Amino acid sequence: MRARLILEDGTVCVGKAFGAATETLGEVVFNTGLTGYQEVLSDPSYCGQIVTMTYPLIGNYGVNRDDFEAVRPFIHGFVVREHCDTPSNWRNTQTLDELLKAYEIPGISGVDTRMLTRKIRHYGTLRGMITTNDTPAEELIASLKESSLMIDQVSRVSTKSVFSAPGTGDRIVLVDFGSKHGILRELTKRGCDVVVVPYNVTAAEIRRLQPDGILLSNGPGDPKDVPQAIQMISEILGEYPLFGICLGHQLFALASGADTEKLKFGHRGGNHPVKELTTNRTYITSQNHGYAVKEDSIAGTGLEVTHIALNDNTIEGLSNQAKRAFSVQYHPEAAPGPYDSGYLFDQFLEMVAKAKGEKKHA
Repeated sequence: MRARLILEDGTVCVGKAFGAATETLGEVVFNTGLTGYQEVLSDPSYCGQIVTMTYPLIGNYGVNRDDFEAVRPFIHGFVVREHCDTPSNWRNTQTLDELLKAYEIPGISGVDTRMLTRKIRHYGTLRGMITTNDTPAEELIASLKESSLMIDQVSRVSTKSVFSAPGTGDRIVLVDFGSKHGILRELTKRGCDVVVVPYNVTAAEIRRLQPDGILLSNGPGDPKDVPQAIQMISEILGEYPLFGICLGHQLFALASGADTEKLKFGHRGGNHPVKELTTNRTYITSQNHGYAVKEDSIAGTGLEVTHIALNDNTIEGLSNQAKRAFSVQYHPEAAPGPYDSGYLFDQFLEMVAKAKGEKKHA
């Protein structure tokens, strides 16, 4: 079946439909990962987006039950150069096409993804749609220009109720803004007693759980669209050790008095170099975000920049030692090859242990 990817600037890409034969609207972005398409599809941070994979062959190792980062995908559409419908891997349980059909997600193949990526890099992210109908492109482009993208992604992907992953170690409250399973895995393998709470949890509700530390998860969209989370963090900041990841990093910055801005085309992929300023060491990181903390908004907030992106010098890490809080813009729970960034979870738990020791001897 013929499909079209239509962008608000008038670009029309004709290709072959796979996945669900439905029409979808979203922000068109690109991911530079060579592998990991299953993790991309199931990362809640992609809610509301149509993702273009820059690697030309996608689907060649199929889909398995173990590599999901959420219980279901929230992505709005998938764009590839070549879609493989005969995967070969010993863990494969279904094809990419079957996965997309099961969750009613449309895909389009046969698209010049290099051209599309260059366009996004030049003009920035664009509204787009994938459609299999025959409506004239001019009508669809006009509707795209008038359309609004969703702003309630976090409420869509966050847990609706509190649940726990019991452990014998420190009690960590994980605030779920669209958390990847990898974050929970990193905490539980360190023995933590994890309590997962919804994005709109209040400071009072967190206090009642008597945590040893708080972790702010990743999630989709603009951090300023979650004002209740900013308020909660500002109220509780300094009471417990705090670690923020991706959207959690941006919310921590906003709660501290800093500001955020939308990037031209964002960072999405598994090979982004980040420099840790205290050690001058470079880490290869996994990233997925469209917003960043504004450097000129840090002054007077008590925040210190700890990491920067070597591709564009944007802020990748913050710390407030007086408040026992820190954050990173990238994903330390992801392992795109190296496992180097896992030390951040150990650093967080060391901070928790130190805080508990000080409280005991107070």
